[in-house]
Amino acid sequence: MKKETAGQKDLFEVLDFMEELDITYWLDGGWGVDVLIGRQTREHRDVDINFDSRHTDGLLDALLAAGYVIETDWRPVRIELHHPERGYLDIHPFVLSKDGTAKQADLEGGWYEFEADYFGRAVFAGREIPCISAKGQEIFHAGYEPREVDLHDMKIIEELLKNES
Repeated sequence: MKKETAGQKDLFEVLDFMEELDITYWLDGGWGVDVLIGRQTREHRDVDINFDSRHTDGLLDALLAAGYVIETDWRPVRIELHHPERGYLDIHPFVLSKDGTAKQADLEGGWYEFEADYFGRAVFAGREIPCISAKGQEIFHAGYEPREVDLHDMKIIEELLKNES
């Protein structure tokens, strides 16, 4: 069995934390892409988590009590936190619907709406992890000027989508 990297350790600590709080969530961003492909392909600055917005206050209380500090507060769109040992965590509240779809507030006061098949699961390092699907990742990586890490992730997403068809 491969040795867990420091980044994977931080990732698993965040996932454990979310599961201990019993909050519905999905891994997103660069780690979400790496989980979909089944291996870590690059270093990650943060862990991106999309979660059930009904738990925003409770999640923030728990994160602050665990030593995280809010760095960026764009509620209700996203909140970025930092922990001196665990690094950055970027959380995104989603309003979940019973049919499996979801929506997220945008900065202009509207909503992004997401199809049910954007939300899935993948196995990474022997652990099943709720994560945004390749189809969802493709949409989430659109509409902004990509950085080098985004271009890296988009190449992987393209490969994953090609293998799905």
